[in-house]
Amino acid sequence: MFWTRFFRRKSLDLLVAETTEPQRQLRRVLGPVQLTMIGVGGIVGAGIFSTVGTAVAGGADHLGAGPALVLSFVLVAVACGFAALCYCEFAAMVPVAGSAYTYAYATLGELIAWIIGWDLILEYAVGNVAVAIGWSDYFQSLVAGFHWHWPAWLGTDVRSALQAAREIAAAQAEGVDLSTLGPTVLRDAAALAQAPRVGGWPLIFNLPAVLIVAIITWVLVRGIRESAGFNTAMVVLKLAVIGLFVGVGAFYVKPENWSPFAPMGFAGISSAAAIIFFAYIGFDAVSTAAEETRDPQRNLPRGIIASLVVCTVVYIAVALVMTGMVQWQKFSGVADPLAVAFQERGMHWTAGVIAIGAVFATTSVLLVFQLGQPRIFFSMARDGLLPAWAAKVHPRYRTPHVTTILTGVGVAGFAAMTNINEVVELCNIGTLFAFVLVAAGILVLRRKEPNRPRPFRTPWVPFVPLAAIVSCAWLMVELPWTTWRRFFYWLAAGLVLYALYGFRRSRLREGSTSAGPAARSD
Repeated sequence: MFWTRFFRRKSLDLLVAETTEPQRQLRRVLGPVQLTMIGVGGIVGAGIFSTVGTAVAGGADHLGAGPALVLSFVLVAVACGFAALCYCEFAAMVPVAGSAYTYAYATLGELIAWIIGWDLILEYAVGNVAVAIGWSDYFQSLVAGFHWHWPAWLGTDVRSALQAAREIAAAQAEGVDLSTLGPTVLRDAAALAQAPRVGGWPLIFNLPAVLIVAIITWVLVRGIRESAGFNTAMVVLKLAVIGLFVGVGAFYVKPENWSPFAPMGFAGISSAAAIIFFAYIGFDAVSTAAEETRDPQRNLPRGIIASLVVCTVVYIAVALVMTGMVQWQKFSGVADPLAVAFQERGMHWTAGVIAIGAVFATTSVLLVFQLGQPRIFFSMARDGLLPAWAAKVHPRYRTPHVTTILTGVGVAGFAAMTNINEVVELCNIGTLFAFVLVAAGILVLRRKEPNRPRPFRTPWVPFVPLAAIVSCAWLMVELPWTTWRRFFYWLAAGLVLYALYGFRRSRLREGSTSAGPAARSD
């Protein structure tokens, strides 16, 4: 039947066999410590340094958790833990670079695999656009601490500048003190005034975001060992800064600031959980390094679980100290909550230290996400769903250099022109959707191939996969309708591309895979 062509599954044996093709073989050099550092590098980033302020105090379209933010972190950790156990089974059984895309191809069929591969662009590439923009903001704050002010028109995007100009005009018309609008609005408005004009249009773009993406792309092309070493250095430095915050801040905690503990009730806790989910994205990126891992059957599950545990402990400690130092209401509209917590105690010197830590944190996140996305494109191209040139490996460095460079160009281009608020929630919903499909894949494969060897077995099946599906779906429901609408548009565009190219060029459909006709479908 015609519809069955969309749901042909690629055999697990063929998926693993293709990783040994000499012309497309990556270099296996990563061990459990490096994988754990990749996971921590991908998880601990802008989320803990910025979005926790909004999660504590709430905003215009969502409630805040107050001191109960610690429960929000626990809820998200549980949801991610369920999903992580599902990832571990697949990663050990199918150590292939495609991550959730590959797992879906083996269990749910080609169409679902394409959808999840397209969806993962939201997590890695689109998410990295947001991280690059956040890195730029922290970098500008850092250099401002040394009394060097980055040109405003080279540090934001044109739409943010236009919006800031409108806010300034409205405030002036109402006689509002402009200082109450915040430094970001004032900077963006200054960008519009200072920018050179080309044909009457202001030349405004985010140069620091472009430069950091270019540097990260160069490091990734040079080799996975070099990339892992660079990431480890960044992880050590950012954990040192967070350790300083927790260690020093613990002496300034006032237990009365934890009362009332949950001012908005469970509604505030769940709303904050959907926001701070962005702070947990990244542990699944470990699985994208599967083809560059030594003994992946053992090391991949270790790296995934260890990185999630480490980051959960770090987040809970930060949440307790931050809300214990300052009354939760004071974090309203704050973009740098950790620095504000110290400033409220009169320790203004810490703002620079926190900015340094944020730069280190977002640098490692950029590297991990930029590592993940090219490898997913690489796997899709190897399956024929993307052009064959995207599956090329550098003859010397043994990295997927073509897709790495293309991803870097794409991320840098959008980071130069996009507003961060437009991409963060898209990243969240895309990742949650991927988690749901991976958990569903565990249920499908346990039924279709119950006797297949599993070096790591997800415990308590079907409870754990079903819990992952329910918890991640719940977090998706907590996101605004605007995010859902954009998500549907994105998926529709992906389906059109699949119909025009992927479906026609699939190696599985053409029967041109090295394993022959037996590999075509179940």
